[in-house]
Amino acid sequence: MRYRGVLREYATLWEALLRASDACVVVLSGWLASVIYLGGMPQLTGYRIGMVLAVLLCLIMFPAFGMYKVWRGRSLVDEIWTITLAWPATLITLTLFAFLTKTGPEFSRGWFLIWLGVGWIMLAMSRAILRSILRALRRRGFNQRRVVIVAEPEKADELAAMLADAPWSGLVVTGTFPPETAAPSDREHDLAELVRLVHDGVEQVWIAVPLRDEATIHRVQYALRHSTVDVRYVPDISSFQLLNHAIVEVAGIPMISLSSSGMDGLDRMVKAVEDYVLAALILLLVSPLMILIAAGVKLSSPGPVLFRQRRLGMGGEEITILKFRSMVMHAEPAGSVTQARKGDARITGFGAFLRQTSLDELPQFLNVLKGEMSIVGPRPHALEHNEQYKTLIEGYMARHKIKPGITGWAQINGYRGETDTLLKMQKRIEYDLHYIENWSLWLDLKIIALTIIRQFVDRNAY
Repeated sequence: MRYRGVLREYATLWEALLRASDACVVVLSGWLASVIYLGGMPQLTGYRIGMVLAVLLCLIMFPAFGMYKVWRGRSLVDEIWTITLAWPATLITLTLFAFLTKTGPEFSRGWFLIWLGVGWIMLAMSRAILRSILRALRRRGFNQRRVVIVAEPEKADELAAMLADAPWSGLVVTGTFPPETAAPSDREHDLAELVRLVHDGVEQVWIAVPLRDEATIHRVQYALRHSTVDVRYVPDISSFQLLNHAIVEVAGIPMISLSSSGMDGLDRMVKAVEDYVLAALILLLVSPLMILIAAGVKLSSPGPVLFRQRRLGMGGEEITILKFRSMVMHAEPAGSVTQARKGDARITGFGAFLRQTSLDELPQFLNVLKGEMSIVGPRPHALEHNEQYKTLIEGYMARHKIKPGITGWAQINGYRGETDTLLKMQKRIEYDLHYIENWSLWLDLKIIALTIIRQFVDRNAY
């Protein structure tokens, strides 16, 4: 108890240190950009005013992006990603201010772009250095939080091991208590020991019991009613099949999402902008190539240039995807679709080249511009395959919570092409659901880059 006021004061001091560090970095990076681009500190007052305004904007915008949230348990990668969003947004706001005040011509664009890059590097480095210093202090017992876990022994050991594997969090388990004991008197004894530990300076109590065990939750809360210790509930939901199991609030009612797309609001808007901008640029760049491919398809065999097939889009709605035709014209039996196989006689010579290089997929960027697909997402399957696999693979239809993609996490991990066994399709679905649960703009860009590097010529594509 006696440490808690000191710890809160420390958290305030740490945030003040971060803010001061960021302000210094903004000014220093602006000065370095001047040295690199202009050969020294510019004499024009406008540059100096610009750096002062950037500092003021950082003090306003960085908190809005979560730069100063308590990051105990937050990885450095997450913090650098926040910097990647917050710092450019700050300079874009400064640019807008310069435009509105008609002071833009006073600044060099080269200096501004160098400032953007140098500032990002220095902000990331400053956070990494501060974390290293804090980690070294924590090894010496400074700035640690002591945690007591109320859970079954197996679950308590699991949580303790996870914290031991994340020493940078500064969370140390100092005791565990089982949720139930043999007799009521023993329970009271356990809780008395828990209260004693809290009184001696434990900062957090974690309750990790099944949702049905309300009695334990209430007993612990009641025993600690006179304490200001942080009590946190770690729901034991490992037995559920979950998709984006975030804690949300609806009409003031807290609830855990057992299955949701995880892409709502700003995330959905960011992904839409990503899709439309990249699809338009790619189509502009490859339009001459698409004209040549269309001519090659027409000359390779009789029939239309484009192949159209109905697939399921987001929300289970039917869409018609476009591809360059790679097979000779043929009729499929009603209610069935035969997947392409190695050495498939239906594939033309030119079509085999298109499939191996993924060039047959280029028309799907038109589907992206129509809003039916994304560049990255679960690959859409034929309607007949959906009917077949939705009863065989649990969670199969959850892949339709977002727009289907031209490429996806499953494809760059080797699950592309024919799914001739149930296991292959199961693995594909696992990767699709992993992507939905862990979506980020960075993950999309990574998948696009790996698609170009790994999948441009793929032995599984035929």
